[in-house]
Amino acid sequence: MAAAGEANGGTGKLESSLDVPFPSSREATIALRSLSPDKEPRKGGISKLITVSGSTLSRWSADEARILRVSVNSFLDHLSLVLETMEMFGPPVAV
Repeated sequence: MAAAGEANGGTGKLESSLDVPFPSSREATIALRSLSPDKEPRKGGISKLITVSGSTLSRWSADEARILRVSVNSFLDHLSLVLETMEMFGPPVAV
């Protein structure tokens, strides 16, 4: 798992990204569907993008460090639950 954080000089927003490798693209897609963000309750302040490219890549952009930290921590809690569930039920069955 790799993570990076930085301030974007162009927009003044804080940015963070996280790359989570999975054994297969199918498992990454299952995780993506489980972790796809709901619409953020606040107007502005945070944006999140999750895509699959062999692994799950998440990227956040926020106005404040506190908002960014809360969003990333929440995502990691949900990711932990998804990984535990996938481990408990085993690899996905091919359809």
